[in-house]
Amino acid sequence: MKKNLISSFFFLIVCMSAFAQDITGFWTVYKDETGKPDCIVAMYEYQDKYYGRIIGTYNDRGELDETIYSPKSRAPGIEGNPYYCGLDIVWGLSSEGEEGRYKGKIIDPKKGKVYTAEVWREGSDLIVRGEVWIFGANLTWPPTSDKVFTKNFKKPDLKKFVPVKPEVK
Repeated sequence: MKKNLISSFFFLIVCMSAFAQDITGFWTVYKDETGKPDCIVAMYEYQDKYYGRIIGTYNDRGELDETIYSPKSRAPGIEGNPYYCGLDIVWGLSSEGEEGRYKGKIIDPKKGKVYTAEVWREGSDLIVRGEVWIFGANLTWPPTSDKVFTKNFKKPDLKKFVPVKPEVK
């Protein structure tokens, strides 16, 4: 009986781990107003927390215009006006409460506003919720297609990323 109970408990832990979905990877953010792609965010893990870095941005025609290898535009809401590409906009996500949900912070780099963030997976998509007090909105970030990554825009190694928390003006 005791052996069966231990075996069942071990099996349950293994199954729960298998269903916990990873939030790391490359995600495409779309503009609410137009439905066109806005940027690519790389979600990565660093010292048991998760972070999100902009690695590419799209122009108004929906074409990839800038990357971390050739940044151009700067974030006006962030101290020092860093480039958008290379900027961590999500930081300090850690697992809290419900399995598969992570809480931390997210910033609007244009306005310099920081929000509480909650992130989780639904199917293949990443759901990102930004909140102020009790008000918030969910954004759906689908996975970025591998076709985006070319010889001119190589997929970066997420294990080499070290977070830099942005400071607002």
